Amino acid sequence: MRKSINGLSAIVEAGFKLNPFNDALFVFCNRSRDRIKILEWDRDGFWVYFKRLEKGRFRWPSDDKNKTMILTGEELNLLLGGPRVVQKLKRQEVKIGAVI
Repeated sequence: MRKSINGLSAIVEAGFKLNPFNDALFVFCNRSRDRIKILEWDRDGFWVYFKRLEKGRFRWPSDDKNKTMILTGEELNLLLGGPRVVQKLKRQEVKIGAVI
């Protein structure tokens, strides 16, 4: 997680064989799955988004660190928002019951 824009775009080009200037988000996660960086090209410059979880882990879709995956927007939302749902359920703040 030490890499910034230049390092991440180099990984996209050399490692993934993709163009970092494409209209896409490139998502990177650390080994412990508690930090994510997202690289985005915005027509005139790059954005880097970073999120560190204080509790829980991201539910990364694969254990293969060399695998490149294409996710839909919905799948990315589940990846980024998933830990909050799991944490709430662990604390038993959410109760599910039948509605009559």
